[in-house]
Order: sequence, then structure tokens, then C-alpha cells
Amino acid sequence: MLNKKVFEHKRVLVIGLAKSGVAVAKLLLHQGAIVTVNDRIPLEENPDAKSLIEEGIRVLAGSHPVDLLEEHFDFVVKNPGIPYHNCMVEAAIKKGIPVYTEVEIAYHLLEGLIIGITGSNGKTTTTTLASLMLKESFPERQVYAAGNIGIPLSQLAESSTNEDIYVSELSSFQLMGIDQFKPKIACIVNIFSAHLDYHGTREEYIKAKLQLTKNQTEEDYLVYNADYPELITLIEGHTKATLVQFSRKNVLEFGASVKDNYICFNGEKVIPVSTIQVPGTQNVENVLAAVAIAKLAGATNEGIEKAVQSFHGVKHRTQFVKEVNKRRFYNDSKATNIIATQTALRSFTNQSVILIAGGLDRGNGFDELVPDLTSVSGIVLYGETKEKLQEAAKLAGVPVVEVVNTLEEATKKAYEISKEDDIILLSPACASWDQFKNFEIRGDEFIRVVENL
Repeated sequence: MLNKKVFEHKRVLVIGLAKSGVAVAKLLLHQGAIVTVNDRIPLEENPDAKSLIEEGIRVLAGSHPVDLLEEHFDFVVKNPGIPYHNCMVEAAIKKGIPVYTEVEIAYHLLEGLIIGITGSNGKTTTTTLASLMLKESFPERQVYAAGNIGIPLSQLAESSTNEDIYVSELSSFQLMGIDQFKPKIACIVNIFSAHLDYHGTREEYIKAKLQLTKNQTEEDYLVYNADYPELITLIEGHTKATLVQFSRKNVLEFGASVKDNYICFNGEKVIPVSTIQVPGTQNVENVLAAVAIAKLAGATNEGIEKAVQSFHGVKHRTQFVKEVNKRRFYNDSKATNIIATQTALRSFTNQSVILIAGGLDRGNGFDELVPDLTSVSGIVLYGETKEKLQEAAKLAGVPVVEVVNTLEEATKKAYEISKEDDIILLSPACASWDQFKNFEIRGDEFIRVVENL
């Protein structure tokens, strides 16, 4: 570990539980910190809180008592999903108490190679691919897909060794709470507008994403998508890292690009494009990003090819579910914004698509989605945004528009209005929180209904 004593005797308040909150509370306790946990879910409904009490951690559950901050905490660790306007977080900042997320805590204790990947869309696929490439290349080493997917970094810190590799997906929520966190290899897959209900403005969202590279030096690497001129402009002046580009559209002498139907890195042919098993140009970009990351980390071409050949997509991200009576069902529940749904629809060009969409109303409209809806054969809408999406579908001239209340009804209705050879695609363009705890549960519900058709 980098510094085993860094948290000893520190008074720490952990706000919010779930996987990352539980992991960081236990880690801090084991490192000799004096830990208090505060979670809004009442104790009788909160198995995570009960498990921490059994560990000997002080837990206050059921409310956020602001006067708790009078206890002179050295710092606060908040769950990434808790907004900064939360009363406890606001009060801590007002008192000058540092507020971190668990990735910052884990960083101080991790050994080995840290890779950080962020972006508006594609970061989960890129993280998964890069970790698979490194696992195939280094079977003797521990390679983890961690962070916003898989395992919280703080859960891995105590068993960390110099040989370990941590391929970490990092959200803007997590990155807002870092101070010294520094990946050896960072990657920004792309940047669009997302989570504006959390960040307030696009500028604040972008600022959070760029936190990934703020501590990097010229000895570190920043991999980024050169097909987005805005991203190039944003990176200039915001990093000291050695820059490594990837591009689907242009051949690059240095970095990752496509040439003669091969994925190349620094001019070397790595794998044929035909090796890629998942549909859509966005997945070519994801492979390019992953190849750049993996090659910088020392991966072999053989390991990269084996990983790409065996990769058939991330669950909930344009995931093939099943074929029922010559209708192919795809689960893209992770499409929590308009751009993700646009990307999914563009993966099925020249195919008849029945789209299922809808979810949490964040206050935005769906005019941006209209051009991509013009080629949709039918659309079934549900959730808080169904009326807004109905207007967009009408503007796009979608031939069949159905409005229902639940995802189960939507899935059955989509099957009912479909014909042979149709693609039935769940790609909501909205967060799940109006009817589901998270997008994973939403995707699992879709899979359940499809399996029972």
C-alpha cells in the first residue's frame, strides 16, 4: 500500500451506503480511522447499515442530522449519487470539511497499475474490453474491472499488490470527489451533455470529467477520441499528460486508428476489424480506445485479439437477449440519455426497429432525438416522459406510436406490433428512477418479460 497509516486516528463521516459506501467504511475502519456512517434509509430497512454495526461502526440511519457535523470530522466520504446540494454535504463544505468519494480514499492505499476511464457513452464497454485484453495478456496477474462497474476500488485496496491492474470506470459523480487521485493511464472516450440535473450546467459536467487528468504528469498517458474537435480543445491546457489519440475516421501515425480494415496502434497492425463481434460504429471506437489503453499497459496482440473475439457486449448495453418468432430483442437499458439511444439506433441502420423508450423526467425535451426516430418502424413509450417522447415521435412521423404505463406492458406491446425480422430495442433515453432503482433492474425486468413471451 502507498501509505498504510494515512487514515489512522482520522475522524471520518461516510454519507450514503450501497456497495461503495459499505466498502469504504470497512476499509477506513481497518486502517484505524474513527468512522461514523449516516444513511437516509431507516435502520429496519437497511441491511447494509446493520452489517456495519456488526463490524463495530457507529451508524445513524433514517435521516440526515446536520448537527452531527459539530463533531469535528477530518473529512467526509459521500456516495457518488448524493448531490452536492444535500443538506449534510452543503453543511460540510460550509464548515470547510473536505468532501471526497471513495475512489480518492482507495487511491492512497492501492498499489499496482491504475487505469481510469470516463466519458458520456461507451466507458463501460471500453473498461470491460480493456480489462479483458489485459487479462488475456497477463494471465499470471490480477486484473480488475472496477470503479463504477464491478468492484469498488476501496474493496480491493487492502489486498492490493504491485502486480495488480485496476481498470476503473469513473463517472463524473465520482470524479467530482477526488483530490490526489491519479491514474497512470487515463481515457476520455467522449464528452456530450449528460446528468445536467446533477451538475447544473454542461460546463460543470465537463469540468467534472476533466478531473480525471488534473493530477497527471508527462510520465502518465491520456487517451482521447480525436474525432471530437471539442474534446481536443477541452483537453488543451487541462493536462500535463502525454497525449495518445484514437480515431475511427482518420488514419493516425501515432495512436489507435483503422487502416486497411485493421485496428492499428502506432502504425502496427493489431487485429482485423472483422474480429469485432458487437454491432455499431460506436463499438469500433470503443475497441480503438481499449486497444490504445491495453497497448500502453503492455498487452500483447494475441491477448487483444482473443479478448475482442470473445466479447459479445456488456449486459444492458445493446445486449442481445433472445430471438422470439424471428424478432430479435436487444437490451440497452444503460441508455440513460438521448445520445446513448441515438447511438443504439444507429447500430441498426437499414433494419426495421421497434423502439421502447421512456423513464425519469429530468426536465429536458427530446427534439434532438427526432432525426433518429424517422427511420423507426414503431415506438412504445412508458414512464414519466411518455408524453414528451410521444410528441417527438409525432414530429418524426413514426408510423406506429403506442403509449402504456409500465415496461412490462411496453415490451408485450412492442412484440404485438412487430413483424418477422424486426429488431425490438429497449433504449429508454431516460434514467430509470421513476419506476426502477437503477438501470440494471430495469434491464433485468425487460429480460424477464422477453424470456416469458
